[in-house]
Amino acid sequence: MKLIASPTSPYARKVRIALAEKKIEYTLVDASPWTPGNTVSEFNPLGKVPVLELDDGSTLYDSRVIVEYVDTVSPVSRLIPEPSRQRLAVKRWEALADGICDAAVLIVLEKKRPARQQSKDWIERQQRKLVLGLKALARDLDEKSWCHGESYTLADIATGCALGYLDLRHPDLGWRDEHPNLARLAAKLAKRPSFAETIPPTT
Repeated sequence: MKLIASPTSPYARKVRIALAEKKIEYTLVDASPWTPGNTVSEFNPLGKVPVLELDDGSTLYDSRVIVEYVDTVSPVSRLIPEPSRQRLAVKRWEALADGICDAAVLIVLEKKRPARQQSKDWIERQQRKLVLGLKALARDLDEKSWCHGESYTLADIATGCALGYLDLRHPDLGWRDEHPNLARLAAKLAKRPSFAETIPPTT
């Protein structure tokens, strides 16, 4: 199978980490929807990455759908619990972490526009989402070993990818000082091979 993805995308990183944890082999096709002449829309009509192309040529897109699929095709390292209440709790973590990424990406895109066209109100609105989202992550994590109780799950992967993207695109946010429990979690996740091997490039 092939993963069409941008190395700097936090959503793509989430999928790459899930594939690594599940020990599933794949070919990474480096493609950014922002590169002129890119072919992303040939795989996803919405022009977004990541996209997982299966061996039969069919495609899956949206990182949440891909991770859900990946977790079902191999019994190794179950990332999403089966009991419905636990499953919903983990998916809620994923939704919050992805929402933080959404806001962070929107700020980056807005700041790429000419200065006279940028909306200060829009940027501040997204920044508020970052602040409130991080507070919610820190509150829910509290002093637990992992996001969802005592076991490593998709909740940790999604949270770790969101925090990593903030380091990449919003290094001045200072979330580690504000939320030391998230900093401890990030440090622990950074030691896992799946995270270490998917650190996004700085350019």
